[in-house]
Amino acid sequence: MVYPSSDLPPPISRVPLHEEVTTRLRDMIVEDILKPGERIQELEIASQLGVSRTPIREALKVLASEGLVEMLPLRGAVVKAFTAKDAQDMLKVIAQLEALAGSEACQASDADIAHVLSLHADMKLHYQQRNRHDYFALNQQIHNAIVSLARNETLSSLHAILSKRMRRIRYTGNALPSNWDEAMQEHEEMAQALQARDAARLARTMRQHIENTWPRIAQVKEKAQEAI
Repeated sequence: MVYPSSDLPPPISRVPLHEEVTTRLRDMIVEDILKPGERIQELEIASQLGVSRTPIREALKVLASEGLVEMLPLRGAVVKAFTAKDAQDMLKVIAQLEALAGSEACQASDADIAHVLSLHADMKLHYQQRNRHDYFALNQQIHNAIVSLARNETLSSLHAILSKRMRRIRYTGNALPSNWDEAMQEHEEMAQALQARDAARLARTMRQHIENTWPRIAQVKEKAQEAI
């Protein structure tokens, strides 16, 4: 069938290979398949993913810019290892940024707020199904979406940098069922505050949600040590 030029269907959207590889590698780091301090074996990963080394190298450059990977002389790409102080310092800043975003986000349009609440509903389904991978992906989308509602480019830029660096650590915090349950309850409170356009409550809840991250991580580490 030949379409008139005015009725042409939209082009098929294809994700560039290096973006797909970047996503796969990022997930491997976040989910602790590739561990902190571990050298990333380009040939091995390329073989596992069925690609050449070129998209692997392109992906590593992106992950290095996000702070998840370090490019070291003689060693190549290594998964970034953060000290406890590094993580705590970044979480303190993220908590303040998200509190600021929460205080501004309630001024957003009904449509924008409805979009965030829809993401929350989808995330809740993944929580109920105990699908931590997809839950976490939507979790990050929700945080980013609320920050974007503040309409502050400086805030969004700083938040994006730190959130990417903290992605693996924050994923770890929900490894224990009790931690995940508590985090989900906090997200419920965030959604309720946003729906009610209660800026003070949303700011307070978002700050507390991030401040609770490190104690949860510490609890996971403690349980891991007990199991040894």
